[in-house]
Amino acid sequence: METAEEFISRKNKEFENHRTKIIKVKDIGRKGKHILIREAWCFMKQTDYPEKVFIIERFTFGKSEGKEFLQKPKEGKTEYRIGYYIIGKIGNKNGRWTWGQYCPFIPKDDLNKLLELARKQKVIL
Repeated sequence: METAEEFISRKNKEFENHRTKIIKVKDIGRKGKHILIREAWCFMKQTDYPEKVFIIERFTFGKSEGKEFLQKPKEGKTEYRIGYYIIGKIGNKNGRWTWGQYCPFIPKDDLNKLLELARKQKVIL
């Protein structure tokens, strides 16, 4: 099984690839998409659970496609996403790193470390 350190190394290389810097996300109304450019990111393993890795990403809004539910986001707008990857325990994700489906729970000390790391690496402006 891939360790957290190996996973972080692999994901950093993957994110460096220009094709993975551009992502599409569904509009809240589900009839359109937004194109975002991943400008910066950082990963950090949870200190007391080595099968969980947090991520903070900085995105710049590019453009929209299709019908938007709300007013179109301003081009060039900066937004952040905090998420996590975890080694799955059930189904086809069992034993594999997978995107956390829900809002992350972060130990207090890890949140401070993650934010410090994100500032140090200039993910948070």
